[in-house]
Amino acid sequence: MRDKRKFEVIESRQLDHLRVFHDVARSLTTSLELEEILGAIMEKMAQFFGPERWSMMMVDEASNELYYAIAVGQDAASLKGLRVPMGEGVAGWVAATGNPLIVPDVVLDPQWSKFAAAHPELGIQSIACIPVRAANKTLGVIQLLNSKLDLMSEYSISFLRILCDYAAIAIQNAKSVTLIQELTITDDVTGLFNARHLYTLLDDEVAKGKVFSLMFMDLDRFKSVNDTHGHLIGSRLLAEAGGLLKRSIGPDNAAFRYGGDEFVVLFPGLTKFAATAATMTIYQDLQSARFLEGAGLSLRLTGSFGLATYPEDGNTVPTILRSADTMMYEAKSTRNNIAVVGKGLLMDRVALAGVRDER
Repeated sequence: MRDKRKFEVIESRQLDHLRVFHDVARSLTTSLELEEILGAIMEKMAQFFGPERWSMMMVDEASNELYYAIAVGQDAASLKGLRVPMGEGVAGWVAATGNPLIVPDVVLDPQWSKFAAAHPELGIQSIACIPVRAANKTLGVIQLLNSKLDLMSEYSISFLRILCDYAAIAIQNAKSVTLIQELTITDDVTGLFNARHLYTLLDDEVAKGKVFSLMFMDLDRFKSVNDTHGHLIGSRLLAEAGGLLKRSIGPDNAAFRYGGDEFVVLFPGLTKFAATAATMTIYQDLQSARFLEGAGLSLRLTGSFGLATYPEDGNTVPTILRSADTMMYEAKSTRNNIAVVGKGLLMDRVALAGVRDER
């Protein structure tokens, strides 16, 4: 009778676990939103193991640190933005070693009782920290503090690890989707956004109805580089020019390769005056740069720039594009120049002002 009751308890628990697996698997197949899927997985963990605090930390490979993707429980809000170096603390140790850590009672573990004593603000009584791994690589860790670990059997721990495997699948799927999305909007030569994404962002900006400026840039005499050095060198030159453009405009603006050796910059929120100043900065950066030094060439580049501002120079996507493009072709009439709607060729004015100053 006792064995039968024990079997019924185990069977009931296994059915509960199967329901969880079903729910999580359904989340994986119906959504590609990482936060949504991880939230579902973590919610199931919390229901089963009843931790006081639990969190999902992700590995930032660039900085070799962990950051909190999800945190629930006491002081959860204070964890946002907090980073943990690999190897430090519970989560850092698990992430660095790739080994799970299950400590039902920290008082009975010399190493972690010392850690708990050194961090009384955490109030650690028990720890369950499992790495989330895929292809022999740690993607993150799931950490449960002060859960019912004394009731956890090997079966329950295995269940926890399987949920971590689900989390790994979710992370890998989300990364793949992100990569695919990036590839669809990115130019493969320069790494800048492509023309398709330009039209998408312009539609968004026009829908907002707020001021923005649009700059076209054409590299002067680029064809001669291709003719002299070949198309591979030409592609490298485009990549370096794109990199300079991205650095010059800063993080608040967007750069695009429009086609061939033509580039576009979108200045959200910038008036004509502010965008003219920003274009002058790009013009000067291009003038002072030297390109393809790694190939032993050290080439100079100049460009022809056209600038227009929404809505005064065009209140639709086609009209604002046409205005900026027309200004660029006006600048190409002299090359190494900037043309702005309503102002004409700026470098001619600068040169004329210089002559007057000399007088």
